[in-house]
Amino acid sequence: MTPAKKALEIALSYGQIDGSHHKAWVIDQIVRALTGSKYEEVIKANKVGEDGPETYDWDEGVAP
Repeated sequence: MTPAKKALEIALSYGQIDGSHHKAWVIDQIVRALTGSKYEEVIKANKVGEDGPETYDWDEGVAP
């Protein structure tokens, strides 16, 4: 299964579940599907901002 198809499957299967903590999990799982082995690198880069390497948080959420 391609990364895009896996991400779409996750979004369609779990995206409608209530709760921001579950939606954060869905987003995290989609990012993992799309980035593969580059996940850690992408998240680390995403957290960098004007106040340094930990300016922004990344929430892995809670599995439904």
